[in-house]
Amino acid sequence: MGEGHYLVDVWMQHPTSRFIMHPMFDSLRRWMGDSMPGEIPIEFTLGTMDMANVRTGLICAWHGPQGALISNDEVAGWVRQHPKRLAGLASVDLYRPMDAVRELRRCVRDLGFRGLRIVPWLWNLPPNDRRYYPLFAECVELGVPFCLQVGHTGPLCPSEPGRPIPYLDEVALEFPELKIVAGHIGYPWTVEMIALASKYPNVYIDTSAYKAKRFPKELADYMRGHGRKKVLFGSNFPMLTAQMCLEGLKELELNDETRDLFLHGNAERVFGLS
Repeated sequence: MGEGHYLVDVWMQHPTSRFIMHPMFDSLRRWMGDSMPGEIPIEFTLGTMDMANVRTGLICAWHGPQGALISNDEVAGWVRQHPKRLAGLASVDLYRPMDAVRELRRCVRDLGFRGLRIVPWLWNLPPNDRRYYPLFAECVELGVPFCLQVGHTGPLCPSEPGRPIPYLDEVALEFPELKIVAGHIGYPWTVEMIALASKYPNVYIDTSAYKAKRFPKELADYMRGHGRKKVLFGSNFPMLTAQMCLEGLKELELNDETRDLFLHGNAERVFGLS
């Protein structure tokens, strides 16, 4: 990273012990050598951001069928401590649609959150399921993006909800005003994800959970070509740090404008960050 360049990281978690130690992350802990501590102070997360010159980190809550692993109020507390460095993304209970809509509204209007993130594999419900639709409408009304994971799952859960086509294709078609940010590049269906981002003005891709040196050729070509305004940088911290995700960035051969759009400009526009 040259002097003066900075990042916006659109996919981070500041994890609670409930999150880190959940059995569904056993496979991820094996990949990392069981090196994650039981509790991570917020200063540690900020330190990893500093190492890669991450100006703003979008940290998300996690809510699944068994309850909150990282609550919206916990995220709000960290953002209040560091409002110039962190911004929040809400998560809600898909099984309680009206409560979910009210909670999303509270998070955006009262807590200043910048969007909603639902992880489909956590619910085993693809994004075209009826339970999402009231939330899509509320995101449009609030003017915030809907964020999700696409592609296969690292945890030992079904990957089918992460297929971009037909599930996300139907959502983008039916909600043209909804900004959709699809994280984890969609592998092994990355070409499908690129097709959707090309087809729909409101669909974007974030590269969280992948180092730049591991980007599929099709994604790198898309970023250098007509997709330069459609791809956003993300890390998936604490599974990967932003610094790790920058490995191989130079080899992508992005020009200065495209690199800056990828590292921060696209995220600032999509999430309304100053």
